[in-house]
Amino acid sequence: MSTPHAVVIVNPKSQGGAVGRRWPEIAEAIARVMPFDDVQTTGPGDATVLARRALASGADRIIALGGDGTVNEVISGFFDEQGQPIAPEATFGLLPYGTGGDFRRTMNIPRALAEAARVITSGQRRKIDVGRLSYRDSAGVARVRMFANIASFGVSGVVDRLVNESGKKLGGKLSFALATARAAWSYKNQRVELVFDGEASSRVELTINTVAVANGRYFGGGMMVAPGAEVDDGRFDVVAMGDFGFGDLLRSGRRLYRGSHLTMDKVSHRRAHVVEAAPLDPGSVVELDVDGENLGRLPARFELVPAAVWMAAPAHAAQGA
Repeated sequence: MSTPHAVVIVNPKSQGGAVGRRWPEIAEAIARVMPFDDVQTTGPGDATVLARRALASGADRIIALGGDGTVNEVISGFFDEQGQPIAPEATFGLLPYGTGGDFRRTMNIPRALAEAARVITSGQRRKIDVGRLSYRDSAGVARVRMFANIASFGVSGVVDRLVNESGKKLGGKLSFALATARAAWSYKNQRVELVFDGEASSRVELTINTVAVANGRYFGGGMMVAPGAEVDDGRFDVVAMGDFGFGDLLRSGRRLYRGSHLTMDKVSHRRAHVVEAAPLDPGSVVELDVDGENLGRLPARFELVPAAVWMAAPAHAAQGA
């Protein structure tokens, strides 16, 4: 049997540029556990292109080294521009070294690079669902993007924009916490319509702060927004934070991190295979958050693709790692 060909896709800007500065040391730590080739990104979207190129060249392990944004781009690279799989038997791996680390928590991937690399070499892997998002970018152009963790819209998209504009210089949780406070103070809740699984009778109109369409459990630097989400159950957990004011957000902050907010009066929750969302006011800009990146705005269609990617991971998801 041939040795698996592993390609590590490195985001040198992860963790405020720490990956780029420490890459020789990081590479040595990984090489002690497994042989690999590496390629480095130079800008947004590079990880997707590099993953597609590596798969086309015969690599059977594509490994993201970085944070949640890098995970998103690499997962997208397992599919072509129409969202069709490129190499269905290839394995996605994660070496966490980024700002957010939310998908790492859901998948129970160790923080330490050597331990995370051992998960990849152990042969433990599981099929995970992936979301296919059809949306409008900031220029209004129709786009398709795959996502492994959570896509959301509302104040979360504003938070992403503020975090990314700050350069994430203060570290993950603090960057997200400060951006959340800034966005929550100035954000005006918006009116949207949601349709679930294409059923007209399911249509609802909501005033929302944020709606999370969740495959994984965590977003925003450790908030357990979808505590019941499973990455292999064939359904999104859709959690709508309703007409929350700044005071509501302050009072509910701890509950969001603990995952105990679903019983709150202004929170609604349901599961669906497809979610369609649009602003009730056609002129309203409702910003998207896709695995920690602000990619565009509504209208959008979220479709779950079941058992879409093999991932190197322990058998059971985390309960709050």
